[in-house]
Amino acid sequence: MTLQVWETTTCSATETRELGRIFGRLAEAGLVVLLSGQLGAGKTCFAQGVGDGLGVAPSSPVTSPSYTLLNIHQGRFPLYHFDLYRLAQVDDLADLGYDEYAEGEGLTLVEWADRMSGALISSLEVAIESLGEDRRRLHFAARDDRGGELLGQLVRKWTAVDISS
Repeated sequence: MTLQVWETTTCSATETRELGRIFGRLAEAGLVVLLSGQLGAGKTCFAQGVGDGLGVAPSSPVTSPSYTLLNIHQGRFPLYHFDLYRLAQVDDLADLGYDEYAEGEGLTLVEWADRMSGALISSLEVAIESLGEDRRRLHFAARDDRGGELLGQLVRKWTAVDISS
């Protein structure tokens, strides 16, 4: 049996990135992760940690791809970082070649996925909410066995982390 849902709170941008970093270290190619949350909730901060965990070079920083809609970063496998904030309809996503990336050799990470979540298949959904200051609550929901296995590993690794050191 795999873990299906999990929730945790981070108290700083550093902690949110560290959670993303651990996630990135555990992630496998072919995974699709949907991120949702209000503007400024911490989606890009989490994505930056994922990039770090995948080994994306500091010379190619993970930033919000709001104006390009897609950034591709190379780590131990590609990180396909989509941002759907400006997308008007599902057809626009198809025009970007989304299906080819999502079924490809990398990790597909989609910010603002809640704008089209009914149309997107994923292994994990991560909803991030701001609790004020730098505190964030992250809600993880596995959508398949791969997502559930990764979520179980993430919980074990995260509970063993001492952020204060």
